[in-house]
Amino acid sequence: MTDPYRRIARFYDAVVEPFNASLRRYVAKVARPEEGMRVLEVGCGTGTNLELLAEAGCEVSGVDLSPSMMDLARQKLGDRADLRLGDAADMPFPDKSFDLVLSFLTLHEMPTAARVPVMNDIVRVMGTDGRGLFIDYFPGKFSFPKGWIYRAVILAIEFGAGWEHFQNHRDFLARKGLPTLFEPHELKVTKERILAGGNIHVVLTEPNS
Repeated sequence: MTDPYRRIARFYDAVVEPFNASLRRYVAKVARPEEGMRVLEVGCGTGTNLELLAEAGCEVSGVDLSPSMMDLARQKLGDRADLRLGDAADMPFPDKSFDLVLSFLTLHEMPTAARVPVMNDIVRVMGTDGRGLFIDYFPGKFSFPKGWIYRAVILAIEFGAGWEHFQNHRDFLARKGLPTLFEPHELKVTKERILAGGNIHVVLTEPNS
C-alpha cells in the first residue's frame, strides 16, 4: 500500500498546523484531560494532539496508517506514547481499554467502505464509562464571509492532499458527515458544537446506558 502522506508529511505541521491550532486548543478544553487518563487517538498523524494530552498527564496511545506521519509522531513523542502503525479498523488494543478515544479530522479521509469498520473498532475500545470525541467536517450552511473563507481553505488543503483524498472528503459530506456514522451505535451525544463558520463539527459522546 502506498503512503499518501509520503511527500507532504515533513511539511504537514508547517502548512496545516496554523489552521488547526485554535481547533486543537478547543479540543483540549472539551477533552478535559486528567492525570492518568487513558487516551487513544485514531489517525494520530504527526502526534500534535497526543503531545498536548501527554503534557497534561494523560497516558496516550495513537494509531495511524501512514509510515511517514508515524515517523514524525515518534520523533515528537518518543517514549511518552504507545504509537502503532496500522489499520484503525483492527486496532491492537483490548476491548474497553480507553477513557477517551479521539478522532480529529480523520474519518473524512477514509474510503466509504473503511469508515464503518473503523467506527466499530472505536466503539469497541471505548471504556464502559469512556467518551468519544469526534471532530470532522460539517456539510451544513456556511456563514458569510467567515464560513466561505474557511471552506475555500479546506478545499485547497483537501485537494492538495491528492485526488483520492479529495473524493473521500466529498463523499463524507455527501453522506451527512458524523451523524450517519453514529446511527448504528448506542452513543449518547453529550456536547456538540459547530465551528469555523459552519465547517467543523465537534461531537462528544459516551455509551448510551
